[in-house]
Amino acid sequence: MDIVAALFIDDIQLRQVPGPSTRIDLTGVQFSAAAAQEAPLVWAPHLVVIVRCAPGESGVGALEVTYWRDEEQIARNVQPLQVEPGKFNYRLVRAELEFDDYGTVEARARIDAGAVTVVPYTLLAPAAPEARDA
Repeated sequence: MDIVAALFIDDIQLRQVPGPSTRIDLTGVQFSAAAAQEAPLVWAPHLVVIVRCAPGESGVGALEVTYWRDEEQIARNVQPLQVEPGKFNYRLVRAELEFDDYGTVEARARIDAGAVTVVPYTLLAPAAPEARDA
């Protein structure tokens, strides 16, 4: 099995179209966000991992996503993965990440001991309130 894409998102919707075929609608794809409050805080972005299984493969494996700040692992998620050979599937991964200060973490996704797909995510300081006219 292979990872086709991994992205941080707000929402995912599946819909059928003629064929029959399936469309995946992703909204709010993001690589950064402004925090809603001052640090320290816990942030929980949603990562979608889209995978494919080639015909003739078993279709069974484990998806592992680790989150790293600099060279320190700060979170880990492992879940079973089953994809029908010749088809695609997806998994949602949500980790609660502690931020003592704003900055970037990397999600590193892989299936079993396969290649690693790296997706950065940066938490920014809250937006400054706009100046108001007196």
